Amino acid sequence: METFYQFFNTNLILIYLLIFTIILGFEVISKVPTILHTPLMSGANAVSGVVIVGAILLVRESAPDDYFSLILGFLGVVLGMVNAAGGFVVTDRMLEMFKKKKK
Repeated sequence: METFYQFFNTNLILIYLLIFTIILGFEVISKVPTILHTPLMSGANAVSGVVIVGAILLVRESAPDDYFSLILGFLGVVLGMVNAAGGFVVTDRMLEMFKKKKK
């Protein structure tokens, strides 16, 4: 528990920044018209790729006994992969809607 408290105090500004970016991202995405969701999904796939690389670096640089960083890195890799794969599936389905039907 002492380690968590020390981590929280050391990274307080980063935690505030994370909370702020989550709220800001939600507000920006909720205001986007539905016609623009497919191009934004392609951009989100690129962001997910960056998250995956960052999570892999976090896992690589963390100490073997630092379970908090290892768990966060693992969750970052898994959730980033799910988001990227889902984004490609949704983008592919949306693009299929614009192709001409075969007779």
